[in-house]
Order: sequence, then C-alpha cells, then structure tokens
Amino acid sequence: MNVEQMKHVVREILTRTDLTPCVVGHRGVGKTAGIIQVCREAGLRYVPLRLGQMEVGDLVGIPYREGDIMRWSRPSWWPMETDPPTIVHCDELNRAQQEDTLQAIFQFVEPPAEGQHRALHTHQLDPRHKVVVTINPPDGTYQVATLDRALLDRMVMIYVETDYRCWARYAESRNFDRDVRQFLAAHNQMLACQGSPLDMQMEPSERAWEMVSTLRRKCRFPQDLEMEIYAGIVGNEAAGLFLQWCLENRERPVTAEEVLDGWAESAARVRAQRDDLQAATLNLLVTRLQNNARLTTAQEENLVAYIDVLPRDLRFGLVKSLLKIPAVAAVLSKDQHDAVVFDAIEQISREAS
Repeated sequence: MNVEQMKHVVREILTRTDLTPCVVGHRGVGKTAGIIQVCREAGLRYVPLRLGQMEVGDLVGIPYREGDIMRWSRPSWWPMETDPPTIVHCDELNRAQQEDTLQAIFQFVEPPAEGQHRALHTHQLDPRHKVVVTINPPDGTYQVATLDRALLDRMVMIYVETDYRCWARYAESRNFDRDVRQFLAAHNQMLACQGSPLDMQMEPSERAWEMVSTLRRKCRFPQDLEMEIYAGIVGNEAAGLFLQWCLENRERPVTAEEVLDGWAESAARVRAQRDDLQAATLNLLVTRLQNNARLTTAQEENLVAYIDVLPRDLRFGLVKSLLKIPAVAAVLSKDQHDAVVFDAIEQISREAS
C-alpha cells in the first residue's frame, strides 16, 4: 500500500484497538512522516524512540533502592497518566544494537492482555497511550537484526511502498520545486528503486486470528486493502483463503444465537444450509453452550427443534457433544424430548456398554 493508505490503516488501528501496527518499508518511503501526520491529524502527542541508539536502561529506567526494595526510575520518555493521549513510536526496532535491548522492548510492543495494561518491566502504560513500530525489511540491504517469530506474531505488519501519484500529491501540497516535480512526472521510475518484496513471512496462529477478528470488529478498511492487512498478520496463503471463503460464503452459517433466540425466523435457513455451514452452526452452538449452559424454556424448545431437523449423523454427533454439558444433558433427558433425542441417546448408551 502507499503512504496515504498506510496512514488510514494505522489511524484505524491506533484509535480503535490496542493492537500494535508495525510499518515495514524501504528508506525514505515516508514511514515516520506518515505516522507523525497521523498523530497531528488525530490530535495525538508523538513520542519517538530511536531504538538503534538505546540501551536497556534507557527503556526500563535506572534501578534504585527504596528501603529494602529495588525499584526502577521512570524513563524520561514514558507517558504519564496525566499526559494527553500519546503515540510512542518505536522506530528502527530491528536496528537495536544489543540483544538485551530487543528483548526488553519485546514486552512493550506486545498488545495488553484483556483487562491488563501494556507494560515495560515495572512500568504500566495508561490505556489512552498506544504504540506503533517501524522497521526496514531484512532483505540484506540494511544492517538490521532478524526479528523472531514470537515477536512478529505480536504485531500487525503493514507494508508500505513507493507510489508516484501519492508522492506527487504530497509534493504539490508542500510546494516542492517545480522542476523536480515535472522531472518525476516524466520519469516516475526515478522516484525510488524498490528493493526486494516486502514479505516478513508471516504465518497463522491463534493469536494472529484473534488480531484479525479484532480488526474486523472494530476497524473499517477499504476492501482493496483487506488482503494486504490480513496477510501482514496470518500470511498471504491464509489471508487469501480466508477472504475467498468470505466471498464464497456471504450466506453465513446460522449462529447459535439465531438458533436459540430466533428459531422461527432461522428454521428455513437451517434446513437449507449446506453440510459445511451446518457443521459450522453445530460447532457454534456447542461452543456457546459450553460457555453458558443456562437456557430459558423457549431456548430449550428451540434447541430441541434444531436437533430435530438435523440429518441423523449430525444429530447423533451434536447430542453426544451436548450430553457432556451437565446442564444441557438434564434438558435433553426430559421425557417430552424423547421423540427427538431418544434414538441418539440409545445409540450412545450402546457404544458405552
């Protein structure tokens, strides 16, 4: 994506989530300038950390004694609770010259766990303050360290590349020299020579899919950028398969809530679902009941009605899973539901014996 697109994506992530965007791009493409512009436009305070020039003490503070307790002084750059909302820019993350500096910053770039604050050693960051990272790609043309898979897995990789039209709009807005602008209008290829493809070899993981879920729930991205954004989290193959699945399955599987709370409206959709969508609904329903097995009388009736329309093999599998949930097993064992579940329970009993 170009710098303008990068700015939109970074702003969405920083203002709507606690995730950490990591902007990857070649020298001079506008990574830092774009982030500063995002802060200025969003009214956010900007604090840069040039990690290539920092040691562990610059990050975690200097230790001192308070009685018989060891404490660490607050670094001068650390945003306070009383400071306005701040973006801490970890610039040149992979230029950290010492391994322990890179290990120290690892905790800081990791998004906070639910209900927790982002932290660095003993210091906790107020939730109003966010973190963004920039790096040059490790393609052999820069003196940078290789970032390990665990660190990459904690950030949303955003690849920004040279785009003449984007640069031309910027140059005109800043009133660049006329001859420079006219020369590059005629010789676009002289704007910048692209290096190797910007690919950090991202791979899917449970954490990565959770970040994709967070972005889809909280952010709004142009459709033509979704592939690039999600590929920066789960990799090209997984992102491509996911978006293709979304395209092919615009008729989504009926949800557990639709089964339990709106059976009259969703019954026809359930009956018409393909086997793969039916299996998805079944899994969603089991997961919901494992997390919350409390059912109203109406929900009990809707659950049994759903079981009744399933093919015999799916009905057997669902009942077998539900009987492992004590509260739901008690519901299914009621006499009035024998006509629907008795056959499945009888077969499960035979298998057990």
